[in-house]
Amino acid sequence: MKNLVIIYLICMPLFTKAQNFETNIEAQKEIQKIEFLVGEWEGSGWMMNQSREKMTFEQTEKVSFKINDTALLIEGQGVSDGKIIHSALAVLTMVDSSGKYKFTSFLQSNQQGTFKAELIDDVLYWYPAENVRYVITINDQGQWHEIGEANSGGTWYQFFEMTLNKK
Repeated sequence: MKNLVIIYLICMPLFTKAQNFETNIEAQKEIQKIEFLVGEWEGSGWMMNQSREKMTFEQTEKVSFKINDTALLIEGQGVSDGKIIHSALAVLTMVDSSGKYKFTSFLQSNQQGTFKAELIDDVLYWYPAENVRYVITINDQGQWHEIGEANSGGTWYQFFEMTLNKK
């Protein structure tokens, strides 16, 4: 037991020095470029089901800065016919100062992953697959407008759309 205490006392300064407690100002600046999404949102949308029929839903999104404004937390929930059809959590963080981000999402189905995202002219794109993208903008009415598209043979086909109002 005495040897464990000695090892702990010797190693403890190494662990504390390894941690950096400074805020990454570059990450903070990059994430703040997506501030337009921060807030509570609600609205409706549609998506294509497996039979290629449009299914409508009501959606809420809660978006907030976290970790001293170096990450964006996005919590979404969609309801159709009184049932939760979409419950997700995402964390958006900086990759580098070139406008590249990581979009890490977690779904109610236990699916999860980290995907490429980028900000181009105040439009947020994220790519859950090589041939699938979601495009988020704030439209002229100040609404969150998002579409989902799939690429087939070089042509993008829309399979998802929602429009949300800020509370």
